[in-house]
Amino acid sequence: MALSRRTLLGLAAGVPVSAALAACGSSGPGGGGGATYWYLNGQPQEGARAGAVDAFNKAHPKGQIKDTTFQNDAYKTKIKTAIGAGQAPTIIWGWGGGTLRTYVEAGQVEDLTSWFGEHSEVREGLFPTSFGAATVDGRIYAMPCEVVQPIILYYNKRVFDQVGVTPPQSWHDVMALVPRFNAKGIAPFSLGGQSRWTNVMWLEFLFDRIGGPEVFQAIMEGEKNAWSHPDAIAALTRVQELVKADGFVRGFSSITADSNADQALLYRGKAAMMLHGAWSYGIQQADGGDFVSSGALGYMNFPPVDGGKGDPGNTVGNPAQYLSISSKAGAEEKKIAKEFFASGVLQDDETKRWIDNGSVPIRLGTEKLLAASKNADFLQFTYALASKAKMFGQSWDQALSPAAAETLLGNIAKLFQLNISPQQFARALNAATAK
Repeated sequence: MALSRRTLLGLAAGVPVSAALAACGSSGPGGGGGATYWYLNGQPQEGARAGAVDAFNKAHPKGQIKDTTFQNDAYKTKIKTAIGAGQAPTIIWGWGGGTLRTYVEAGQVEDLTSWFGEHSEVREGLFPTSFGAATVDGRIYAMPCEVVQPIILYYNKRVFDQVGVTPPQSWHDVMALVPRFNAKGIAPFSLGGQSRWTNVMWLEFLFDRIGGPEVFQAIMEGEKNAWSHPDAIAALTRVQELVKADGFVRGFSSITADSNADQALLYRGKAAMMLHGAWSYGIQQADGGDFVSSGALGYMNFPPVDGGKGDPGNTVGNPAQYLSISSKAGAEEKKIAKEFFASGVLQDDETKRWIDNGSVPIRLGTEKLLAASKNADFLQFTYALASKAKMFGQSWDQALSPAAAETLLGNIAKLFQLNISPQQFARALNAATAK
């Protein structure tokens, strides 16, 4: 099954919740006083989540978790409504970042800072970079869980060999490769620009490589005119220079990422490179024939920008997924949820399931399991990238508040279509993010 970013963590199963529950072996409605837990459906991810709940329930007959699964978009609507009405499940699954901040500011989720202080072994067993998106104003409000998904620069080795060039080691190299590929009728970069969030990945890296993480941190803190910082304007200018140089496939603004058309351009040799998430590997493996198995797929971290301030080891993407506890839950439900965090999340069986699915769990010490996987090289690369990064920036459309994220997505399409200038983009975003 081909998986794209918006569906990777929960494909539309198109079945009633009761059927979904039966399919994943839910504990069902039996027994009183248990904790409730909502999460996304769709295989193979649902199997890992449901398996963790089943194992916990077997080990805790007196403290059960009742799970319910939802399609991705339906979940976002349902959880927002439930939290607003004070009827959230005990355990709230999410992406952290800006949405978590809105929950915190409304007093809807538990502060877990002291709990992590008392359970330091839990925190020390997870990627340190996973805690950024779980933290609001220095306090921890969510348990990082599941897998890490950094954004990776993929390239087609066959195309590079055909043109007689090597992967870029700097932004200067990137720009120098553009005319070389165009001269051979090959798009330098594939891009599903109609989906808009795909464009955001370019700015995430350019902001970091040029100005370092401090530039976006100022935006997150609501600093006035933060988007107009000289390094931000430089990053916005660089991406437009790439567009003007025909760096992206023609018609990119009408290509959707959810259809995986951008992936096909890479593995079919119509494009030389593509910036995309770790989930892309599985899509290309499933859909690209022998592209991955033959060793034709190359991957690397985004290159540094000449004279930039950002550490070239930094990455961006989804540092983890996140579980919070509803502040409206009863004492017994909260106790069960915390026990699940301590002894039910990313245990051995769940960890192995994620690895078998071609993913890298955020649990430290899995090197041997990754090395034994059929996708060992890629998984070890992803593990090293994510675990060693000094800074792992969360995807901006998750890091920002929902309203600011929509302003970002609307304006980034105009930026890539050259309909607005970097300065106009900055002014629009300053108005949406300044406090």
